[in-house]
Amino acid sequence: MADVVLPRYDGVTLAGQIFKHEMAVVETGAIGEGTRIWAFAHVLPGARIGRDCILSDHTLIENDVVVGDRVTIKCGVQVCDGVRIDNDVMVGANATFSNRTFARRSHGAASTEVPLTVVKRGASIGANAAILPGITIGERAWIEAGAVVTQNVPPDAVVAGNPARITGYVGVPANLKDLPMQIVAAGSAATEVKGVTLHVAPRVDDMRGALTFTEVETGIPFPIKRFFMVYDVPSSEIRGEHAHRKQHQFLICVHGSCCVLADDGSNRREFWLDTPSQGLHLAPLTWSVQYKHTQDAVLLVLASDVYDPGDYIREYDEFLSLIGKHA
Repeated sequence: MADVVLPRYDGVTLAGQIFKHEMAVVETGAIGEGTRIWAFAHVLPGARIGRDCILSDHTLIENDVVVGDRVTIKCGVQVCDGVRIDNDVMVGANATFSNRTFARRSHGAASTEVPLTVVKRGASIGANAAILPGITIGERAWIEAGAVVTQNVPPDAVVAGNPARITGYVGVPANLKDLPMQIVAAGSAATEVKGVTLHVAPRVDDMRGALTFTEVETGIPFPIKRFFMVYDVPSSEIRGEHAHRKQHQFLICVHGSCCVLADDGSNRREFWLDTPSQGLHLAPLTWSVQYKHTQDAVLLVLASDVYDPGDYIREYDEFLSLIGKHA
């Protein structure tokens, strides 16, 4: 859009379908139709803003910033150079995107390349959150108010705290242990997630201790060709984040506890594994994430085949495409 003198309309200036408050400073012409820019906002010359966006009072949009369509940025937000915001994102009041991990003391310091910060479509960022440079926030992720995001956030994850940690996933019940899916007697139960079953093995207790056991193809519904164990995982870290094309897996937390997210593209569910007598069967084409590990957690994974990197699906959108769902 070329620079023009905009007519005044009830305290708001108007050009076509673009609204600019008379007290806003807008130095870019790259603004999509339907976008509204309110009082005391400042948009620098190099910024690109999409269609049907809302830039609320006292927002700052620097030069090397790209904002997609239908993005709402609430009051007091600072969007620094190097930020890319995809379509349908909500940014809460006073959130800050940093483009450096530390402040410079001298204006004469040598310039460095600003790392890209990417907020993917449908994500929500709560009020007063701080996003460090070089971070990617996944599709539909939810950043709680006041969170300080120092690491990449997976799609659909809910993060909170300083530094931010995953506390759950969008659309998944938070209170895991009280859900009726946990079974107390030996046996197995189907879940609402396609291809995922929860198993409880028999447990024998006497004065010498406890023993639990199962058998291949009866208690574990596939022949085992490989096993591995995951342990010494910091509670802040997540594991998994993939699906398999052909491989089955059976997960047992033999010590400590952890959470497993299972997702079939239509339904997702968290499972709390906290006893060696309980296991979770994940069929092929099931997206899985493990997180909330206790410090002493040891997760045993039994697999139906040898390691094959080509069997892994590591991008959620590719997983949805393979099962016929749209991202």
